[in-house]
Amino acid sequence: MADAKKMRSEASTSGGGGRGESVVGDVGRRKSTCGYCKSGARTSVSHGLWAHSLTVDDYQALLDRGWRRSGCFLYKPDMEKTCCPSYTIRLKAADFVPSKEQVRVSKKMQRFLNRTLDVTTTGKSANELNSAAASSSGDNCEKKSATVDSSKVDGKDKDKTGQSVHFLSDQIDKTVELCVESGELPANIQLPKASVKQVTPAKRKLQAENSEELMFSCNVAFQIVATIRRLKKEVEHVKSVEHGLGGNKDAVSDLSPQKTAEILVSHLKPLAQSHGLSVRACNGHINFYSAIEKADLVEVGRSTGSKTPLSDADANKRTLKKNTEGGSQERRIELRLNKSSFDYEEYCLYRKYQLRVHNDTPEHVTESSYKRFLVDTPLVYVPPNGDGSVPPCGFGSFHQQYVVDGKLIAVGVIDILPKCLSSKYLFWDPDYAFLSLGKYSALEEIKCVQVNQVHCPMLQYYYLGYYIHSCSKMRYKAAYRPSELLCPLRYEWVPYDIAKPLLDRKKYMVLSDHATLQNEDSSLLKVSDGHMEEQQNELDQETTDDVGMHDDEMTELDSDSSDVESDSEVGASTTVVLDDADLDNVLIGIRGLRLRYKDLKHAFDPSQRKFLETQLERYAIAVGTELSGQMVYTAG
Repeated sequence: MADAKKMRSEASTSGGGGRGESVVGDVGRRKSTCGYCKSGARTSVSHGLWAHSLTVDDYQALLDRGWRRSGCFLYKPDMEKTCCPSYTIRLKAADFVPSKEQVRVSKKMQRFLNRTLDVTTTGKSANELNSAAASSSGDNCEKKSATVDSSKVDGKDKDKTGQSVHFLSDQIDKTVELCVESGELPANIQLPKASVKQVTPAKRKLQAENSEELMFSCNVAFQIVATIRRLKKEVEHVKSVEHGLGGNKDAVSDLSPQKTAEILVSHLKPLAQSHGLSVRACNGHINFYSAIEKADLVEVGRSTGSKTPLSDADANKRTLKKNTEGGSQERRIELRLNKSSFDYEEYCLYRKYQLRVHNDTPEHVTESSYKRFLVDTPLVYVPPNGDGSVPPCGFGSFHQQYVVDGKLIAVGVIDILPKCLSSKYLFWDPDYAFLSLGKYSALEEIKCVQVNQVHCPMLQYYYLGYYIHSCSKMRYKAAYRPSELLCPLRYEWVPYDIAKPLLDRKKYMVLSDHATLQNEDSSLLKVSDGHMEEQQNELDQETTDDVGMHDDEMTELDSDSSDVESDSEVGASTTVVLDDADLDNVLIGIRGLRLRYKDLKHAFDPSQRKFLETQLERYAIAVGTELSGQMVYTAG
């Protein structure tokens, strides 16, 4: 038992550098349908692990062996067997040289912020963009535009107060629709429309709370409850009433004006806050308060001030203010870096993106699937420590929000690790597709590495996920130069310009053999400057629609929809053979203890030992002997 305690202590301090413990469960080699070549058969073959917890150091090491994560599921393509070999690609941020197209993307964003971009050529009028900036991506999760009807906010004959009244009424109506879909309000009946009223100046003083003025109020909750009660009286049988109403029957029977108002307010809070308002349910009324004198809902968030430099204390909220002499008319973009957590406004933007850009079906874009895919993370967060080994934001999983004038237009899901920023996924508002937000966010993420490298010198690289040479829409990642690809056998980094001619010949190559191949055919790797520029133009051109940016996992990796190969199907490895010492060092978690396999194997009979060693060998080959001795392996 003393040896077991010693082993547990050893495991808790190894691998994570005092940053926690990695605990993983092997799920073997899996076959699934491929989202890239669309073969229709289960031709995509990969190794899989469930990570219960994972230190940032161990995940960095896994990335450098070709692994990636989808939520808490870790996967690595079986490069020799899979239909579309996927090579990890990275870029040293300090060496980054933007292409002409990437410079154009940055300038386009600058012109948009300065209001000098001709947005009419994008298919969006200036009025539509202005009204979109006044709306919230969290107000509607249906497959339709989140922009407000321009007839409600664009009329020159209407004053700004009238615009605000119409805007708030519209948002409450959309919130009611959302609550009907979720079952919080009854379905299959016609509910009344909201009518927001401006509170007169005389009543504002009387209704003021906490130095806030009551600006607008709505009594739609009374009307909704009255409609439901009237319908109940008109129906003869209670069962038919419940069947007709649908939704949550218990919740419907208990509805009161105050409870209805509270339900609506819970969804309206993010919208109100993004426009400088607070919203509360008061005796069945929905009240909007403001501490801003003569609050202007349409203009809130558009004022700009002096530029604020990034400080260590505020490194998790980077604000970019683009100003010229006409400052009051400029748009403002903010980059907000938050630790990974569920945010309803982000989910609604993700839903809108998946439905409109990827043509997904509503039943597949649920809160639970979104959380499993982009919110859940096994990474153990490491806070900043001030000694230069951790950046001001810390290490872990983050969501980087792109907010224009208070409106969320894009979210980048990233992992910040000891040596790199790893880009996982990006989703954006389709109404702003003309800004090439995929390319723009990649440039900002590279810039984030450059900024944080000042505080944490080890953090040098930007990992773009997988480069798939056999899939044309995934080649855009090589447009960020100078990049490197990971050799799938020896795990050495090979410059892209050297690897590309090899991949032109065959989709799976041992890239670290380039020197030998060069001797065999020296003409293969001779690339002129003119040809390199031609390649760059081709890579830029391949992503003009910007749809493919950051879409490593275009569809959520669902382990339940994959087939697990049996040990007989897997067969022996033809490239790596482990000796007994390697297996003996594998760290295993059992009944709360951390033990090496060498201390356990004598407890199994020969048949059990053979089965377990087959699993351990597959696992150790996939993660490497060093990590297999650091991470805790849990069988079954």
